[in-house]
Order: sequence, then C-alpha cells, then structure tokens
Amino acid sequence: MSRLGRSHILAIGGGSFRPTPRYGFLEPSGLLRYALDLTGEDRPRLCLLATAMGDDPGWLLKMYTAFHGWDVEISHLTVFPMPNVDDPREFLLQQDVIYVSGGSVANLMALWRLHGLDEALAEAWRAGVVLAGQSAGALCWHVGGNTDSFGPRLRPWKDGMGLLPYSCGVHYNSEPQRRPLLHRSIAEGELPDGYAADEGVALHYVGTELVQAVSVDPKGAAYRVERDGSGGVKELRLEPRLLSR
Repeated sequence: MSRLGRSHILAIGGGSFRPTPRYGFLEPSGLLRYALDLTGEDRPRLCLLATAMGDDPGWLLKMYTAFHGWDVEISHLTVFPMPNVDDPREFLLQQDVIYVSGGSVANLMALWRLHGLDEALAEAWRAGVVLAGQSAGALCWHVGGNTDSFGPRLRPWKDGMGLLPYSCGVHYNSEPQRRPLLHRSIAEGELPDGYAADEGVALHYVGTELVQAVSVDPKGAAYRVERDGSGGVKELRLEPRLLSR
C-alpha cells in the first residue's frame, strides 16, 4: 500500500508522457514521477493497464521502453484474450502504483466489470495502492465526464466507478468540445459538480478530497466546475503546483 498511509488518486488531464529529443521515444513526464513518489518506495511496483486501448501490445511495449532506466518494477495486466495472470485481484493488490491508459472509457468500464477488476481496483485503492491514469484513465475513477467512446462527437457519460463523487474534465484546453459540454452537463444536472484539468495537469485526491493540482506546463491549470444556482455553472481556476518536466 501507499507508504504515506492514505488512499491516493492522480487523475491526469493529459501529458503523462512526452517524446524524447532523440529517436522519438516516449519518456514519463514529471506527473508520473509524482505518482511514483506518492508510494514512498525506493523501487515502486508499477502496473500498466491498457484496457481502454484493447490491451494494445504496441502501447505496452512503448511504456516498458519509456520506463527503461527508471528504478521501478514494471508489469502489466491484460484481459485479451484472457487475463495474463492467474489471480488479477491479488496481482493488483501487490502493486504500489496502477497506471491506466487513455482510450475508450466506456469499453474499459464494461470489461473491468465483466472481469471484476472494478472491485479489485477499489479494494486496492482502499488498501493504499496509488491509482493514476490519463484521459479515460482519469475519468474512470469519477462518476463520469464526457467521452468520445461512442464517436467523434463527445457525449456525456455517467458510468464511472464513482470512487470520487465528482464529474471530471480532461484535455480541457486542447479539445474545443470539452469545456462547453462539461458546463452544459453540470448545469442540466446530467453530471455532478466536479473538476477539470488542462494538458500537463493532474488532479491529486487523498481519499475523496482534492488536495492539490500539479502541472508540468507553466500555463496549465485545473478547475472547479459547479452549478451556480441559477441554471448555469461557475468555473473556478485552481492554480497547480509546478513540477519539473
């Protein structure tokens, strides 16, 4: 479990990885270093979940390559064509950090529920395993948000795990549909009040409380979005703590 003794979720709006100057490989950004540091472990155990990308082996290979040279013990859990470990629940409980990729959050939740991974991940979170992820991997811990799981036109979606009792906005400053749809969905009561994150920004929750936002982009921000009591919403900008890139 987290050696800080509490339950952590790091919901990343975008920018978990960045291309290296040479060869076009990816490398983890400071947001992933922050997630690993939350464990308090010198050599944390990091599990990758690419369910939202159909367990794409190419993505998994890129991630293993990205963490080459880092002092982490890296592994992955897949469900295609069958789970790659005998006991997924026990496997997840043995980790220090679980990182969930972007992709289709609707497909991700359907498959997690089919295989009981939603319950296993909730148990891991309560046990102190740090949960982290980008885009779909950020939305999934919340009540919902908006998603392109059903096509290029974003739709409101309210079928997340609900570990965090809020809506979530991701890619908030890079995809024009995101902000107005989140505002409308919250104003109309389709989604609960919540939080959003720009590219390069992550929301850090301890238990169910947002304790801070962190960023690797000096211009990035997080936001609190809530009903204003008159049929609209109000958006409060939350200045993140700037991390090393």
